Parts: sequence; structure tokens; C-alpha cells
Amino acid sequence: MALPTHGRFDHSAITDRPGFDWPGGARLAVYVAVNCEHFAYDDGSTDLGFTPGMSQPDSYNYGWREYGNRVGAFRVAETLERVGIRPTALVNSEIYEHAPAVPAAFRALGAEFVAHGRTNSATPNSLTGEAERETIDLVRRAITDGEGAPPRGWMSPGAAPSRITEDLLAEQGFTYTLDWPIDDQPVWLTTRSGPLLSVPYPHEVNDLPVFVHHHHTAETFARMITDSFDELRENAERQPVVLSVSLHTFLAGQPYRLRQVRAALEHMTSHADGVWFTTPGEIADHYASVVPAP
Repeated sequence: MALPTHGRFDHSAITDRPGFDWPGGARLAVYVAVNCEHFAYDDGSTDLGFTPGMSQPDSYNYGWREYGNRVGAFRVAETLERVGIRPTALVNSEIYEHAPAVPAAFRALGAEFVAHGRTNSATPNSLTGEAERETIDLVRRAITDGEGAPPRGWMSPGAAPSRITEDLLAEQGFTYTLDWPIDDQPVWLTTRSGPLLSVPYPHEVNDLPVFVHHHHTAETFARMITDSFDELRENAERQPVVLSVSLHTFLAGQPYRLRQVRAALEHMTSHADGVWFTTPGEIADHYASVVPAP
């Protein structure tokens, strides 16, 4: 008897894929995602706490996250400008009202803006279908108002899409999602509203699970970035692949961590032969042009 399945994609071994290059003959595509999040005070989720299990109001964990909106975001933006990497900003739409200087800092660097829900205090898989549809529409309109163009990509708060998130995204004109950490290449997903691309997004090379769940050091995270980069550069000699690095402003933006992250990013940019530093939207566009939706 077959196990229950999502029905979004079939299994495909990476050793059996169509050949193609990234733009300019590059073989490795790299993007750096910066999560810009706002959490409700005295309401909603307090998981992932620096001190878990605290009851509301939880000013300690709220303040830890708020550090990212007051300090960390700007330090991370300065670092990306210094190393010459165009950022991808994953934004809760509440950021535009709460801390408009945060999207402005990344806008100044030519960032691509990805919709990251309304707030990380609530996840899509906790909403009714209609509430989720309304939330996606609200988020899309807020980013359109802030950036002058609608977002094309989506990342669910908490990386927790519902059973219908992909259907609603395709319905509202999104072209890709970052919710499925399943591959080193983009993957076409099936939805009731047409095809949607899954662009690689990291569960592992991601400062949140590294620091919060696994309690690793900044030095370990930096080594994870450089080792992933070096290994995938070698893999890319055989086939094109994607490396994404995920940062959170309240985590990577801490001074002692940022110094190590900066060194890892500098390692990548100093070994840029055959590497395309880009954004997930550009990856999605190119992939769709060379591997059309089935």
C-alpha cells in the first residue's frame, strides 16, 4: 500500500537530468537570502526562543528578534554591499509598517524581494483556506506598494506551507516558492492553478537551525558555507546546481557571527570562476527558459 503523498512532484535522481548552463556559461548559481521578520508582542508564537517556554508577554525573545530590525539588518546589508553580493530580501509584510528602514536598506542594494508572509508569529498551516488566501493577497499587495512591482517568489513563515499554499500562490500569480528544501536544482511543482517552480532554499546552510536548533558556533556556520560552496563548485563541473545561504537579521546580524559570515562570503566571491551570483527569481526565469514546465 502506497504511503500518502503531496502530489506536487515525482521522484527524480539528480544524476538523470537535462544538461544546461546558467547565464554566461556559469555552472554554479549562488544567492544569499536575508530573512527580515516582525513578530507580534504578547501574541502568537514564541517558538524558537532564546529562552524557550517563556509565557506571554515575552519581552526577552521579542527583543532578541527585534535586534534584527534595529541593528542586524543594517549590518548584514553593509556586509553584502562590501562583498559585492546582491541580496534577496525575504520580508514579512508587517516590516513595511513596523520598520520601513529595513526594506529601504536592501532596496538600495537592488535586492529582489520575496514574500515571507505577514508575520512569523503565524504560519500558513495554522490558517483556514480562506484566511490563507486573504493573507497571501494582503502580503502581495503590501510588497507591490512598497517596491513598485509584485513579488514573484514566496517563502512561508516558519517554512510551514499548508496543503493548499502552492495552489493559492499559482492562483495569485507567483512563479516560484522556496518552501521545499528538496534539491540542488529547481523542481517543477504541480498545482491546481498551473505549474510553480520550487527554487532551492537551504534547511542546512541556514543560520536558524544551525544556531537555534543545533547550537553550532559562528565558526561552524562559516565552514558550512565555504565547504558547501567548494563541494558544489566541483559538482557543477558535471551539472549545473544552486547554492543558497539563508541569514536572519537577528542571528547572522550579531557582531561575533557576522564577522565569520563575512569571511565565508568573501571566500565565495574570491573564487567566482564559473559562479553566477544572482537571486532566486533570476534562477527561476533562466531555468524555466531551458527546462520548460512539463
